[in-house]
Amino acid sequence: MTPPVQPRPANPCINLCRMDAARRYCQGCGRTSTEIGLWDGMTDAQRAFVLAALPGRRGCVAGRPGTH
Repeated sequence: MTPPVQPRPANPCINLCRMDAARRYCQGCGRTSTEIGLWDGMTDAQRAFVLAALPGRRGCVAGRPGTH
């Protein structure tokens, strides 16, 4: 019996595509411009790594001081 196929990690884009004031992270999804550009070619493990980093970036994207 073959193991069930896991779906690819979903793209976190919410169609609010604008970089923060520091030009580090997208205000919509929290990814860097490099991560956005490479997303389609990333492996599932690379995508999962980026997705795991997003919650820690939310403070930066929102502009809260002291988070990065």
